[in-house]
Amino acid sequence: MNQLKSREPGSTTLPGTLSAPLRAELIAFRRDLHMHPELGNQEFRTTAALKARLEAAGLAPKVLPGGTGLICDIGTPDRKRPMLAVRADLDGLPIPDVKTVAYRSTVANRAHACGHDVHTTTVLGAGLVLAELARQGRLPAPVRLLFQPAEEVLPGGAADAVQAGVLDGVGRIIAVHCDPKVDVGKIGLRVGPITSACDRLEVTLDGPGGHTARPHLTTDLVTAAARVATDVPAVLARRVDARSGLSVTWGRIESGHAPNVIPQHAELSGTVRCLDLPTWRAAPDLVHAAVDEIATLHRAKSTVNYVRGVPPVVNDAAVAELLADAMTARRGAHAIEDTEQSLGGEDFSWYLEHVPGAMARLGVRTPGDARVRDLHAGDFDVDERCVESAVELFTAAALIDADVRR
Repeated sequence: MNQLKSREPGSTTLPGTLSAPLRAELIAFRRDLHMHPELGNQEFRTTAALKARLEAAGLAPKVLPGGTGLICDIGTPDRKRPMLAVRADLDGLPIPDVKTVAYRSTVANRAHACGHDVHTTTVLGAGLVLAELARQGRLPAPVRLLFQPAEEVLPGGAADAVQAGVLDGVGRIIAVHCDPKVDVGKIGLRVGPITSACDRLEVTLDGPGGHTARPHLTTDLVTAAARVATDVPAVLARRVDARSGLSVTWGRIESGHAPNVIPQHAELSGTVRCLDLPTWRAAPDLVHAAVDEIATLHRAKSTVNYVRGVPPVVNDAAVAELLADAMTARRGAHAIEDTEQSLGGEDFSWYLEHVPGAMARLGVRTPGDARVRDLHAGDFDVDERCVESAVELFTAAALIDADVRR
């Protein structure tokens, strides 16, 4: 295991496994969420369902100030002993669900195509199991459940959650993210960066416009936009260490209305991604300079709107080892595999600016399934056995963390 040490399997002595009735309830809960996806900061139904179920278990969840998302502490907080937090994200995506399953989304152009319904269900399940252990006097330390809204909305709902105080009393934080490239029953782990930084870039170019017969008398704005689109990424590639993985990719270019008219305005928008924190912090100035340089060369006036997104998720070595120990205790060391750093962004990184933590990639692929599924695609789905493996990972992590730090 890459830089990680693992305990020997000990699932026979570690409590907190999932009962058959609760497993069935959680599958039904996940399917209900899947049928009713809600966009970021609109997760009112999801929040209400979580609150009701946690209250039914005798817990006291607290809804976050924006009205969506909540936290719920299990056990009695101890100021001398910071809690472990277990985080889930709630929101779906604005894309259609094209699957033919019975639990297909009932909301037009909305889908849980990133697995947040799974994340939410597994943290709920872990909370219900840990609450039962607490009632039995078998939970040695308190745990905080954190259900966060708006992960898909830059700069991410995690930033607002931190401002709301969700980390008060928290010493470490863990999470999982569905991975359709990892078999169900396994997790992918790595120490250090596991995702990339992701920012949004919007560029406008302006010029006097004119006739396409006389481009030499004006600013050829379409050519200027084309050069910005191709040359800015090339310029940046020579101004940073290639190992930083700085990448500008455009998703939209728009200009003009007629074939014989040179337009006065052009717009480009895309994303900026990079693999390390120092480059992420330097990226806005580097991008501004590159855009201005290329635009000026073509006599266009440029305006750059650089929207900060999220830094990379950087897994703390000790917390990643905790997840490795937990998975080993439940399923054995064979259930852990090394994983690569992704160029995707994840706002879990905002929590790690304040407390150490780690995210694991949760296996959701049926072993032997040759279909290529990806996140943010309308046909995304999971092998629902992943719910049980994630619940048992979280409960084992809570118990081992309490034992280690006793």
